[in-house]
Amino acid sequence: MTQPDLYISRAGLEELKTELSRLLEERKEITAKIKEAREFGDLSENAEYQEAKTKQSFIEGRIAEIESMLKIAKMIDDNNRTNGRVALGSTVKVQVNGDTKQFVITGSNESNPAEGKISNESPIGRALMGQKKGDQVDVTTPDGTRQYTILEVR
Repeated sequence: MTQPDLYISRAGLEELKTELSRLLEERKEITAKIKEAREFGDLSENAEYQEAKTKQSFIEGRIAEIESMLKIAKMIDDNNRTNGRVALGSTVKVQVNGDTKQFVITGSNESNPAEGKISNESPIGRALMGQKKGDQVDVTTPDGTRQYTILEVR
């Protein structure tokens, strides 16, 4: 089974690398805490030991997740945006229902709709991909179908 593509911006890649470095440091600290807690004796009733083991489990899981993401990540190429069409990394200004909205098209792991970052796999992102200024696209969402007019692509 093939893994799906994981598209990521340069900034998103740097954030992942920074988080990984921080977690690798935390791993060292938590290992020392576990060693110290073991020295207190009966581990079944040692709250510090149990807490440290839980945190260690979370850290190890996240390290594995980030390392896996870094192996398959594909950098969003800024050159994709030179032809005036919506691509990964594009900033798109649209009009919908009389309102003007602005989105940045990102990979799924960087999407954050509250910040205007939408995934290329979302209904809106998928509909906008490949379109250009002046195009109108119908987007079907759980709230119904809406027409988006593309005002600007950067």
